[in-house]
Amino acid sequence: MCTDSFLDYNLLTSMTVSFLQELPSYRSIVRRRTSILSRDKSGGTLLKPASSEIRSYLETGKSEREHLGSQSIRKYALNISEKRRLREIQEAQVKYLSDWDQWKQYSTKSWKRFIEEAKELASHLELWKNDIRSIEAKFGTGIQSYFSFLRFLVILNSVIFTIIFLFILLPIILTKYKITESTFLILPSNEVDMRCKVYPVNSTGLIYFYTYMIDLLSGTGFLEWTSLFYGHYTVDGIKFKNFTYDLPLAYLLTTVVCLALSLLWIVKRSVEGFKQNLVRSEEQFQSYCNKIFAGWDFCITDQSTAKLKHSSIQYELKTDLEEERIRKKIAERTPEETLRIYSLRMLLNAIVITVLAACFYAIYVATVFSQEHMKKEIDKMVFGENLLILYLPSIVITLANFITPLIFSKIIHYEDYSPAFEIRLTLLRCVFMRLSTICVLVLTLGSKITFCDNEECRVCGYNHKIYPCWENQFGQEMYKLTIFDLIINLAMTVFVEFPRKLLVTHCSSWKVIRYWGQQEFAIPDNVLGIVYAQTICWIGSFFSPLLPAIATVKFIIIFYVKEISLMHTCRPSTRPFRASNSNFFFLLVLLIGLTLAFIPLGISMTHIPSSKACGPFTNYNTSWEVVPKTISTFPSALQTFINSITSEAFAVPFFIVICLIMFYFIALAGAHKRVVVQLRQQLAMVRWHPK
Repeated sequence: MCTDSFLDYNLLTSMTVSFLQELPSYRSIVRRRTSILSRDKSGGTLLKPASSEIRSYLETGKSEREHLGSQSIRKYALNISEKRRLREIQEAQVKYLSDWDQWKQYSTKSWKRFIEEAKELASHLELWKNDIRSIEAKFGTGIQSYFSFLRFLVILNSVIFTIIFLFILLPIILTKYKITESTFLILPSNEVDMRCKVYPVNSTGLIYFYTYMIDLLSGTGFLEWTSLFYGHYTVDGIKFKNFTYDLPLAYLLTTVVCLALSLLWIVKRSVEGFKQNLVRSEEQFQSYCNKIFAGWDFCITDQSTAKLKHSSIQYELKTDLEEERIRKKIAERTPEETLRIYSLRMLLNAIVITVLAACFYAIYVATVFSQEHMKKEIDKMVFGENLLILYLPSIVITLANFITPLIFSKIIHYEDYSPAFEIRLTLLRCVFMRLSTICVLVLTLGSKITFCDNEECRVCGYNHKIYPCWENQFGQEMYKLTIFDLIINLAMTVFVEFPRKLLVTHCSSWKVIRYWGQQEFAIPDNVLGIVYAQTICWIGSFFSPLLPAIATVKFIIIFYVKEISLMHTCRPSTRPFRASNSNFFFLLVLLIGLTLAFIPLGISMTHIPSSKACGPFTNYNTSWEVVPKTISTFPSALQTFINSITSEAFAVPFFIVICLIMFYFIALAGAHKRVVVQLRQQLAMVRWHPK
């Protein structure tokens, strides 16, 4: 029996080794080591090391030694005496190098030292570093990941606004205030019907204070022609001393670049989070060992920092144990219990779909009602009624966004999922709800803008009588959603969360108050709130260039408001959440919001005719028309090249090549995964077989 098991073990080992030797990575290592050994045959070693790390260092070739010599000694898995010995070896080898090699090695070390010091300095300048660490210690990594996510959005919007300021606002400011020798270039267009160029301006006279408040909250009146909105940039170009700055092209490309930058940044962070998630989710036993035996940072000397680290590790272990309990419960289910839980989930999902449909219909009705009455009776209304009509879609959307997460959070408890999956499913439902409300609003506005019931209205391609500058109207809706969302966040904190804390603290003897309890920080709802706000910012950035700056200030305010509310009114969650999974999923939800933002922007740029009464695209049928018109001014060879790479003849082969490359990497990843599985099986057999 022992002989058979020993033969099976040897067979498994030989199969694993042969499979490893077939991988491209192994073959490249063999080729590199062969070349290194052939170079080292002519030379000897300086010392005979006592460690395999030092032996492998000495067995490398010259180029390898230069590379390893430039690395930090602390990166090697050696004790102190062996590290000192390795340093002596490196210093001894430097004497035999040429002046050029010595300078190159010194430059490499200096550069790496500079990079390390720069990273250390950047870590000290990291935004809200101490605040986020305190949150992590008291409330766990799940809530900490929300505040880190909020910090990322603040930085992202700051970068977007910087790009918009440099390429759109700055040239206009330099020309408007005569800072440079430049003039605005306005080209008349005789092909456009004069009826499309009419933009009625509100009559100026005695203006009451509440009118200013309405304008400030809705983006109308005195704000309508400021740099906040699209209509302010009615310029065809800016003529400097030596060149002409094409403002329409810059306006369009700046929006495209900002969206592309957001996409690349989110994908980069998502890939990093996905790799961590993949590694940590492979083996639970390894996760426990890492936290218990290797989770402590022995460089910590401060007592408060040690308490923070202790609380963080404790919270992670609670999360692991909770997820393990859920997995054990699922494994012990009987077929009858499984059938019951799946039937209950189907019923609850039907309720979710019904709630979503009712919310979408309410938003559609509110938007149509607001648009029909806003232009007709706005002058006859009093302050409250006027504001209600202007903000009716925003109010309905906010109510839907407030009510549905409460319903979803109650429903999810009856579906019996793990805490991590509860976050994901609740986020998916809420993100579908919140982002779909924006879709309903955008589609309703688009249908009202393009709807024409007579021939006179069809002259411009859009309803120019109601919407002479429809881009401004679109930007105002996004502006109202942004401002109203901030007002609701502040109001909920001041008028709901703090009074609830006072009632729980001073009236705990009341049965209703005890049942209500102290508030928990709802991670899914709060994440969806900032994803919803960021999606509005992306959609509105084309129609309101200053909206990213407003979003930056808004997120900063929300950070401090949420932090104060969390520290003084909330308690740690009774069900712990893991940050490693949440970080990746938060970015995935944000990526869904960005993808959604591409749709209305793409339709408005390419299909809806641009306004002829305002904006930089008055001489173009659509906003995107400026791109082919600019390409037509290029040299013929460059035009031919651009037309070739954008044609179907290039796109189809390119798509096929990309698919082949993708399939290759998928197959390679599958091969590596099989190797990992076989190595784990081999380790398990080594663990159980005696020597």
